[in-house]
Amino acid sequence: MRYPQQVVLLLVTTLTLSGCSDTGVQAPSAPPVVTGLTLTTITVQELPETLDVVGTVRARTSALVSARIPGTVSLLQAREGDRVRKGQLLGQLDSHENVAYATGAVAAIDEAKRGLEEAQARQKLADATFSRFKVLYDEQALTRQEFDTRQTERDLARQAVARAEARLRQTQEAARAAGTMADFTRIIAPISGIIVAKQADLGATVFPGQPLFTIEDEAGYQLELAIPESHLRSVKTGTAVQIAIDAVGSSFTGRISEVVPASDPGSRTFLAKVPTPGHGIRSGMFGRGSIALDSRVKGVKVPKSAVFERGALTAVWAVGGDDMVRMRLVKTGRVTGDQIEILSGLQDGDRVVTAGLDKAVDGARLQQPAGGKP
Repeated sequence: MRYPQQVVLLLVTTLTLSGCSDTGVQAPSAPPVVTGLTLTTITVQELPETLDVVGTVRARTSALVSARIPGTVSLLQAREGDRVRKGQLLGQLDSHENVAYATGAVAAIDEAKRGLEEAQARQKLADATFSRFKVLYDEQALTRQEFDTRQTERDLARQAVARAEARLRQTQEAARAAGTMADFTRIIAPISGIIVAKQADLGATVFPGQPLFTIEDEAGYQLELAIPESHLRSVKTGTAVQIAIDAVGSSFTGRISEVVPASDPGSRTFLAKVPTPGHGIRSGMFGRGSIALDSRVKGVKVPKSAVFERGALTAVWAVGGDDMVRMRLVKTGRVTGDQIEILSGLQDGDRVVTAGLDKAVDGARLQQPAGGKP
């Protein structure tokens, strides 16, 4: 049976198309749909301009215990982390020279006392002799020369007593100084607090002025902020500062208690000190401060619940005009209450997810509720 040429061509074309249909590109699938997201529309507003600075926590009261005399460390009764009280013995120095000097000073006092007693005995004898010779001189039984000789002996005896008394006072003061120097062999805590550093070891030879211990009073700490010179007029005593100490997760509002008037020539900054509460805060911790200035700038704020972190990135879920959900990276700024400032990444009119973040999927389409937009 013979078919027309047109029919054969139609059959070939049909078979060719049916064979190619299995290897063709599939149509793109529809994006996933999410529901239950709460949105907030971003509005640019006037925000106070802030100065963000960093600093270090320091103890408001600290003491550097140093050696007052040369010697060898023969005893150590404290180490880092120990809490000590004022007057507590921390260590002992072995200084034979100072001990010998103190012993010699005590012996010098005894010698001076005996010298004073001898001078007083000579004065007593000279006074008695002068009295007898004066009676004889009044009765004209003695020459003027002999009377003057006895009077001079009496005056010299009195001067000898005065010199002996002065020598005794001198040796007593020297002994007191020697005793004080001998006491310097005892290392005493000048304040109550915690030892944060021990700079000497047992058996080490130390010299005057060499640090031995560092003690900090735990009663109070302060954050020392480095303020740029250009903001010297804006930062004063009593200025409010929003403080954050990441190591203990502490955030609070404090006020500057002191501004150091001298600037650091290296960094061109000056120090502003802010007292901090002592809940777990320790010296040396890193802190951040945010100071509101008098000027205002345009900015964006969102609820803290809208911001999340993915690794080292900070982002929000943004919903475009086509209701597509996209993750958008942002840079955050100061936190005020339950609001956080967005420095970059968002603009006026953007919509962000503030609730239901766990349901959001990048590239999904937000299904609007029946009553309108969420």
